Amino acid sequence: MYRYDAYDQRIVDQRVAQFRDQTRRYLAGELNDDEFRPLRLQNGLYVQRHAPMLRVAIPYGLLSSKQLRMLAHIARKYDRGYAHFSTRQNIQYNWPALETVPDILADLATVEMHAIQTSGNCVRNITTDQFAGVAPDELADPRPWAEILRQWSTFHPEFAFLPRKFKIAVCGAQNDRAVILVHDIGLQLATNAAGELGFRVFVGGGLGRTPIIGSLIREFIEWQHIATYCDAVLRVYNRYGRRDNAYKSRIKILVKSLKPEVFAQKVEAEWAHLEDGPGTLTAAEVERVSAFFSSPAYQALPAVDAGYAARRETDKAFAAWAKRNVHGHKRPGYAAVTLSLKKTGVPPGDATAEQMDLVADLADRYSLGELRVSHEQNLILADVRQSDLYALWLEAKIAGLATPNIGLLTDIVCCPGGDFCSLANAKSIPIAQAIQQTFDDLDYLHDIGDLDLNISGCMNSCGHHHVGHIGILGVDKDGSEWYQISIGGSQGSAATLGDVIGPSFAAGEVPGVIEKLIDAYVDLRCEDERFIDTVRRIGVAPFKARVYGETANPRKVANG
Repeated sequence: MYRYDAYDQRIVDQRVAQFRDQTRRYLAGELNDDEFRPLRLQNGLYVQRHAPMLRVAIPYGLLSSKQLRMLAHIARKYDRGYAHFSTRQNIQYNWPALETVPDILADLATVEMHAIQTSGNCVRNITTDQFAGVAPDELADPRPWAEILRQWSTFHPEFAFLPRKFKIAVCGAQNDRAVILVHDIGLQLATNAAGELGFRVFVGGGLGRTPIIGSLIREFIEWQHIATYCDAVLRVYNRYGRRDNAYKSRIKILVKSLKPEVFAQKVEAEWAHLEDGPGTLTAAEVERVSAFFSSPAYQALPAVDAGYAARRETDKAFAAWAKRNVHGHKRPGYAAVTLSLKKTGVPPGDATAEQMDLVADLADRYSLGELRVSHEQNLILADVRQSDLYALWLEAKIAGLATPNIGLLTDIVCCPGGDFCSLANAKSIPIAQAIQQTFDDLDYLHDIGDLDLNISGCMNSCGHHHVGHIGILGVDKDGSEWYQISIGGSQGSAATLGDVIGPSFAAGEVPGVIEKLIDAYVDLRCEDERFIDTVRRIGVAPFKARVYGETANPRKVANG
């Protein structure tokens, strides 16, 4: 993984000292709220419903065991003993005291971490595939490119005050696991007819109040030009993006209003001034960064470990876990493992300090000292020998990290919602927990099969509800919390946005609505057909009829 040099460390240390003085001045009354707000946002500090929230950057979701132990230490010393992994592959602390935040940032700096550009109208944390570097279907490792773009975008003077926040995702595999089509810029590694490496460039994707699938504006750009081409995209956005209306300020609105082909023309015209300029990448620079992500010294192992295969035959519980939580690896005898943060009764994405310490230990013993954070809010050990899987499972199970539900209905993606966020219209966590409890039957979950359920507490869509097979959105009606249900969304290379099935529901009704949707699916599916495939085949109407047709007194409630 990337390691700081002296220049990196000095920048981060100086930022800590700067924010310590800014915080001192604010607490002393020398800065008012309006003056302090942009300063705290530049350091990832929000004011939430009950307390400050600090968002810490985990670049492209990659952590060392040492860094995770520091995150556990911060949760234990400065917070309430836990933290929340977000859909941006970051980690959030919900209860830090304002006066301790400079100390937290100083502790983070000792393990090459920070909270810079995790908020504000700038380029946010660049994300990628949680299986980057080990996925069998990978064309090329996207992590070096994510790191190059991270270095390019951090403190970029032209892009510190964009019309709105800006998100970039990079995918290196045939199967898009980075959701690039709902990012401001989505990049997919590709090759041209000559076999040269480059990128397909998508622009203008996003969720929130106006969900839009990104548009392909360049079929192929050579790798040497990816930084300057992204620079051109951002320059066009900075010049033409709206600043008079926060709801219409994202690049997706600009691309839609101009039309993708016109936007692409403006980008090409801007790039003409940058092509082959100082920002053009060299082979030496790419090799320098790529060296940080070189493959470890894997052992020569058989493709299938006999002991692992035998355990799968004899231990039903282990086999169920292996089926859902163990993933293929490009090297024989190895596997990637997802540690589920979705145990029933636990807010999705939350991990205690004790769990983080344990995962750090597991990473050291079983996965070469590294781990990943997925945008589905789980943790991944990417380099586990098959012969170690059973021992790993036993330890993870004791810690509540081995729920065999990855990709199933209870593997819920969920924002913190109204329990914490001041922007939320409704709570998310209690809805997630109620659904988990309703479907707390692993045999039934496995019979239902692959199903993505995403929950957002407001239209900002931090829970990515638009691309859930089932999406739940919290809406406000006359001061009460209601929930709008959509179906048919999906992520991946053919990402789609869900369709709302009808009027919204009170909180207590939501688990029952989900039951009706699942019952309809079970009745209407063809053999081996996933929920999303059934929806695509027959449409929303049969599901809507099942939900509202069985309701004695349908509510005429605004959809929000």
